[in-house]
Amino acid sequence: MILDLRHNDHICMPIAGNIFAFGLFVSPIPTFRRIMRNKSTEHFSGLPYIYALLNCLLSAWYGTPSMSSDNLLVTTVNSIGAVFQITYISMFIIYAEKAKKLRMLGLLLAVFGLFAVIVAGSLRISDFNVRHLLIGCLSSASLVSMFASPLFVINLVIRTRSVEFMPFYLSLSTFLMSSAFFLYGICNFDPFVYVPNGIGTILGIVQLALFFYYKNTSREASREPLIVSYT
Repeated sequence: MILDLRHNDHICMPIAGNIFAFGLFVSPIPTFRRIMRNKSTEHFSGLPYIYALLNCLLSAWYGTPSMSSDNLLVTTVNSIGAVFQITYISMFIIYAEKAKKLRMLGLLLAVFGLFAVIVAGSLRISDFNVRHLLIGCLSSASLVSMFASPLFVINLVIRTRSVEFMPFYLSLSTFLMSSAFFLYGICNFDPFVYVPNGIGTILGIVQLALFFYYKNTSREASREPLIVSYT
């Protein structure tokens, strides 16, 4: 019975993670509806999509049998995520002003170039454990950086006592996806999955706690995903 329960958890957790991740991937749609309606990217930043694309590509590569074992569902969800991010970046480039357009195009090419180098380099490593360690570290680092991006907003929420720029559904999706893959990583004894997603779970809890604490003092409710540039 214990083995059966562990097996069920091993199957259910990544499936749940995929479902929650899909919610995270579609959360920027309202922002791009606004961009298309106004035919301008305004003050929105495309950098979060660049970071997310790099993470999705590295994580998808890490989940392949060549890099790790029993992580194919990690490849599945991140492959879908990469398609979403490429779509968002393409739309951003179309509606951005010339300077932003050239910068985003350059960053997009840089991401693809870096990913190609990493893939080619890892395939030249004959030792499976070394490949697993290298790509695991890279994917974990990129995932942590993606989860850490809301830190500035957490500071903004505390300073302004407003959740206007921290949409609830984005925070909830981040928490649910991270927690599901955190449990999956533990069941699969894979620190490259449970460590970064554990950090993401903590950040998600902090965001949700702040949301409920400050929502009554928020000046107005906003459903826009957090991609406004403050740099």
